[in-house]
Amino acid sequence: MAILWVNLIVVYIASYFSRILAKPVAIGAEALAVKPNKWLAGIVMATFVVIAGLRNNIGDTFFYMYSYRLNNYTWEQVKAEKDIGFGILQMILQKITDDPQLLIFLTALVTNVLIVYVLYKYSRLFDLSIYLYITSGLYIISMNGVRQFLASAIVFAATKFLFEGSWKKYFLVVAFASLFHGSALILIPIYFIVRRKAWTASTIVLLSLAMILILGYSVISDAIFTAIADTHYGEYKDFQEGGANVIRVAIGAVPLIFAYLGRNKLREIFPYGDYVVNMSLLNFVVMAVATQNWIFARFTIYFGLYNIILMSWVISLFVRRERKFIYYAVLGFYLIYFYYENVVTLHLFYRSDYLKF
Repeated sequence: MAILWVNLIVVYIASYFSRILAKPVAIGAEALAVKPNKWLAGIVMATFVVIAGLRNNIGDTFFYMYSYRLNNYTWEQVKAEKDIGFGILQMILQKITDDPQLLIFLTALVTNVLIVYVLYKYSRLFDLSIYLYITSGLYIISMNGVRQFLASAIVFAATKFLFEGSWKKYFLVVAFASLFHGSALILIPIYFIVRRKAWTASTIVLLSLAMILILGYSVISDAIFTAIADTHYGEYKDFQEGGANVIRVAIGAVPLIFAYLGRNKLREIFPYGDYVVNMSLLNFVVMAVATQNWIFARFTIYFGLYNIILMSWVISLFVRRERKFIYYAVLGFYLIYFYYENVVTLHLFYRSDYLKF
């Protein structure tokens, strides 16, 4: 775990000074944001990639490496796979080396470079977003659900198309991402849900849907699993491992509460705020449903990153004299959560053949 703490310290310091040395830049007709220093942002990317890319444990990393060693990927086997893109990737890499570390490093490279780039581009406080990417648990999850997080990062890179309403380009990116994990296709209908003003009737519908799913889970769960029977999640129908931690649901609600209270100001300072709020709302809804069965929490991989962007703008909703206090309160709160989740609950440890601490 020591190297993960070092990672947190290094990337936070680099991203903090990246923001300190930032330049103002227009993000809309009237709104202004800041553009962090790109060289320091590059250090953040590199640190994330090296630490994630050189691991040999955490989550299902071991099974990806084992499968890479065990299987001889041919066109016949690739075509039999559900995620043909990931199969082609492994087939190509096996022509270079039999060492599965290359697969882990390459997926970590693509995933983290794309995520940091979007956070760099759209976060109000780049350092806070980077800090929350780690302490909210998403960075650790990226080392667990490797294929799905890779697909999520690819779609996340198309945030520009989502914000600007370029649906054809967005759908093409989603289709490409689905080659690595078919669940990415849920972003196509989601596009039409989030491309609307936040805190309207559709917001009430989403929250009501969450309550119905939670309260009536035992009745409608069979219908849910029937609908996803042919997906990656159908196999989890008979799992009885409980639901997601309610603390994660509460954490997902925090930026939404502040965004609602300051909704008018958020629209003034962040022209894409409504879309980010709607993505964050979906993250909350999915996490609430996941309290009944943990597997639904996997879908938050597609929405949780927008929660990070939203939180970076929430600080600006407070009056100037309160912003520093709120900023440090967020740092402290998420640090406690990070420790509780990974040290106390998961007893997480990091292992690598290259990085020794």
